[in-house]
Amino acid sequence: MYERELAALRRSGRFREPITADPEACDMASNDYLGLAHKRKLLKHACNKVAHYPYHGPKSSLFVGGYHPIHAEFERALCEANGFEAGVVAGSGFLANLGLIEALVRRGDVLFIDESYHASGMAATKLVQGQVVTFSHNDSDDLVTKLAETDAKRRRIIAVEGIYSMEGDMVKREFFEIAEWFDALMIVDEAHSSGTVGPNLLGVFDYYGITPKAHHIKMGTLGKAYGSYGAYILGSEEVVSFLHNRAKPLIYATAPSLFDIALAHEGFGYIGARKEKLTHKIEKRKDIVEEALGFRPEGMIVPVPMPDIETALRIRDALRVEGYEVGAIRPPTVPSPILRVILRTSIKPKAYRRLFAHIEELMHG
Repeated sequence: MYERELAALRRSGRFREPITADPEACDMASNDYLGLAHKRKLLKHACNKVAHYPYHGPKSSLFVGGYHPIHAEFERALCEANGFEAGVVAGSGFLANLGLIEALVRRGDVLFIDESYHASGMAATKLVQGQVVTFSHNDSDDLVTKLAETDAKRRRIIAVEGIYSMEGDMVKREFFEIAEWFDALMIVDEAHSSGTVGPNLLGVFDYYGITPKAHHIKMGTLGKAYGSYGAYILGSEEVVSFLHNRAKPLIYATAPSLFDIALAHEGFGYIGARKEKLTHKIEKRKDIVEEALGFRPEGMIVPVPMPDIETALRIRDALRVEGYEVGAIRPPTVPSPILRVILRTSIKPKAYRRLFAHIEELMHG
């Protein structure tokens, strides 16, 4: 049925298959930034927490009895630490973005979304009732121009990422100021910034010292720095209540796994208790990137440009033979192919030095 399409994907170098990481390799491909997915104590504590209750599965949606004390405890902890009024857990980052954008952009509204926003957000734009305007990546001038061209009476919503998942750059502080100037709601996808930046490792609000206001919405995932699976949305009581009543991925899906939320809560506490030590490790790995590649990453994502898809795949496979796992990211996910190297605190700095030296040799050898 799809033979021709699959053949075309193979010819173009865009064919994908599931990859099982080698547990013996240096994992520089996953988003387990702080190595929490390997912490057995966190696993044990989460298991004990769930086992304390008479049932271990949520059994239904949040609004038909599936809301559990484990969900509520984690939401409260996130709100207290991040300074938001209310929160809600979601099944995944993809579902959280889909629900947020589809629910909040009503008829007559205008969504302004960064052209590099995650695919989940872009998928959601196909479902909204309002108008969708993309602006150039991390370009505040382009956003201001496009905001100024819209009717001031219409509700405006801006969607950005804290750290962009492919470019690895951080949203500019002026985007927060622009949202205030234009009285716009602001969605900040902190999937890759929560747990990796800021004095408390809470993300870009923390990094810039911004106190959340009623027009701010923060989304974060649990499958990256927190070492689990799932997502959360933080905002004002009004916004979260609206999502409870309008966000389809919250209403029509079984509530998030109790174990995954419990495990994320353990990871969240672990990060808070060790933020200084973890920050030191993060900065040390950024130092190595600066020495090897001549730039300092803003987060823990290091994109290494490749001349073409074939080279990206060849170098990825050669590195795998040497015991290194890195991502070969190809169009249409990115405009041009890259090797995506993830800085992880559980991998020793000397391994990154060797990796970047290997890439240099393979590029010019």
